[in-house]
Amino acid sequence: MDKIFDLIKKEEARQRETLMMIPSENYTYPEVRRAVGSILMHKYAEGDPGRRYYQGNEFVDQVESLCEDRALVAFGLSKDKWQANVQPHSGCEANLAVYNAFLEIGDKIMSMFLPDGGHLSHGWHLPAQAGVDDKKITLVSKIYDVHFYHVDPKTQVFNYEKIAKLAKSIKPKLIITGGTAYTRDINYKKMSQIAKSVGALYMADIAHEAGLIAAGVMNSPFPYADIVTFTTHKTLRGPRGAVIIVRKDMGEKIDRSIIPGLQGGPHLHSIAGIAIALKNTQTAVFKKYAKQVIKNAKILAQELVKKGYDVVSGGTDKHLVLIDLRSKGTNGWVVAWGLEIAGIIANRNTVPNDSGSPFYPSGLRIGTPAITTRGMKEKEIKIIAGWVSKVIEHVKDFKMPSDPKARQSFLKAYREKIDKDEFLLGIADEVKTLCQKFPVP
Repeated sequence: MDKIFDLIKKEEARQRETLMMIPSENYTYPEVRRAVGSILMHKYAEGDPGRRYYQGNEFVDQVESLCEDRALVAFGLSKDKWQANVQPHSGCEANLAVYNAFLEIGDKIMSMFLPDGGHLSHGWHLPAQAGVDDKKITLVSKIYDVHFYHVDPKTQVFNYEKIAKLAKSIKPKLIITGGTAYTRDINYKKMSQIAKSVGALYMADIAHEAGLIAAGVMNSPFPYADIVTFTTHKTLRGPRGAVIIVRKDMGEKIDRSIIPGLQGGPHLHSIAGIAIALKNTQTAVFKKYAKQVIKNAKILAQELVKKGYDVVSGGTDKHLVLIDLRSKGTNGWVVAWGLEIAGIIANRNTVPNDSGSPFYPSGLRIGTPAITTRGMKEKEIKIIAGWVSKVIEHVKDFKMPSDPKARQSFLKAYREKIDKDEFLLGIADEVKTLCQKFPVP
């Protein structure tokens, strides 16, 4: 047997025996895995359904068209007013396709500041500092003139009046909402009004919330946004991929931006899996699941607050919780690695007003989609919150040096020490016992 299959088996065991609590990860459906691993991966189908550059597309045209239709149905949208493109290979490419379709080089974009919860694909760049020029980190920032809005430093949520004033000053051509670590629901109506007031297009990136919005447990951007993008593997429980939904009169520009603008052939096997996941959003089971995801996240936040943790914005409206670890004298690297040894998989993350850097951030991001998929509810969440707290208290005295050159050697030594830590391994055994009661679907 090829070693790859041995590694897959080991990864399967890891996913089965640990708590998957990175908010952007989830377990998909068995039928989605069958579709993604099907013979559809053999087919090239450059172009759009009915307008291909290759022959032999009778059935894959139907697959893609069905997926497009299901994307609209999932969000209660009319084919007369909206159009879906299901070809983007990832969320980053979906967003890039939007910029390519509607912006010219140098046009202004206004998006959320990454350390406050924004996303790289929205044009992250390091702001200029005294004596140091602006550092263009992403391709988007090299092509477009990207400006950022922030959360309020006290409330850690959006102040829409300040965002409106900033928009009037900047006069962007495109305003973007959405990100990876903003814990509150977004007022899409207000953001749309802000965009319209300065003549900008409004794009809502709902990569994280798509499944929750489709289930009706979070606000929908569709009454207000011109463009909506989302990935399909997070709360939607689909395979890796992305979707762009735009108003009907904008659809042709998006189609041409994808191909020939950015991509060649679409991944029909992934599109088939996306179609299955989209159909499942219409079931009562999925709607109940989405409601429980948020309920679990709220309880997790409440439990951590009770235990004295600085939860950003004081709680959550969605599937993720963000913890500022500075009040505990530690950071995201130390805690995330400690949790991993204990069988709890979360990720280090920036927090508002972070005194660290994106690579050495002060926060921890933790979420509930995957453990809810396994069937865990309030009782289990309280147990997990206890474990998280115990791990943080156990590792917080490991102090990362302020000197960047010393950090790598510290992390190596720290990892070697906690790999054999009996306390953390003891929690890992408890985690494994819990996981056995809630099998991966």
